Amino acid sequence: MMQSRALLVSALLACMPQIAGAQALPLGDGHVTDHPAIGNVYACRATFRGGGARHEGPWFHGATWNPLEKPHVAGHVMWPDAAFSLTPDGADILVHDNGLPVSEPTGIFPIAPSDSVHRYDTNPNHVGEQHLQFAIPAAPVIAAQPSCLPMGMIGVTVSGVALYSALDDAGRDAAAHEIQDDCDGHPQANAQYHYHNASPCIPGVNGNGVVGWALDGFPILGLTDASGAYVADSALDACHGRREQVSVDGRTYAYAYHMTREYPYTLGCFTGRLLPDTRRDIRAGLLPSRRRGRGGPPGGRRGPRGGRGG
Repeated sequence: MMQSRALLVSALLACMPQIAGAQALPLGDGHVTDHPAIGNVYACRATFRGGGARHEGPWFHGATWNPLEKPHVAGHVMWPDAAFSLTPDGADILVHDNGLPVSEPTGIFPIAPSDSVHRYDTNPNHVGEQHLQFAIPAAPVIAAQPSCLPMGMIGVTVSGVALYSALDDAGRDAAAHEIQDDCDGHPQANAQYHYHNASPCIPGVNGNGVVGWALDGFPILGLTDASGAYVADSALDACHGRREQVSVDGRTYAYAYHMTREYPYTLGCFTGRLLPDTRRDIRAGLLPSRRRGRGGPPGGRRGPRGGRGG
């Protein structure tokens, strides 16, 4: 996993000559707006808490950061009980998801004090099974105006992992600041494991196929276009997508979001109209939140069926 991840990130960065420094990515801090803007997150929240990782590490270099220098949470935990499905139901697609990555690993969470990355991020949260049942439009409609991104879930990958916006609790570039595992994932206070960026563990992320779905129903495509070239922010609109025809399971979409190596990585805002109950149903399916600093699953259970993985 470590070797394959490093090779993928190195290859992607090599395809970004507009960035100074062979392995540098622009830091997204401060690129948060109250309106749609290319290269920014249009956030529903105007103020942010002071949570997230506590320290900057040696992978920061002024206005850039180097993913190849950033450490990762230890461990390789598989989740045999992971379950995710999309079921057409009239005008909707029903999503059933227990929040665990299908056929993909996580690191060991909470981050142990013995883990060398604990000095940068003391994330006390465990990875827990959720009970998510919600709907997205089968034929999404582009809204008259884009809408803002909330904190929390904004989409889901094809492996059942929740997608969050590029922001951490402090409104900073989460991919740069927060310490994640080899798949660029970690859990939050409700034990929901999630990605903030283009995880190397998402099936097909290095291609042009569908790698996930936004909550407004539009597909999210991988890092390249139809020609195999890596997509940059400059080729996308303020919501991090563009009009293009995408066919999936007999359905045709006229718009799609794209993942990029550049911030904001996944979505900048919602282009389409969300169903009125989607966010409410997601909140209802999350485990109760645990206060930061009191990490660990109920009863001290860690990992699937009590196993931690090696």
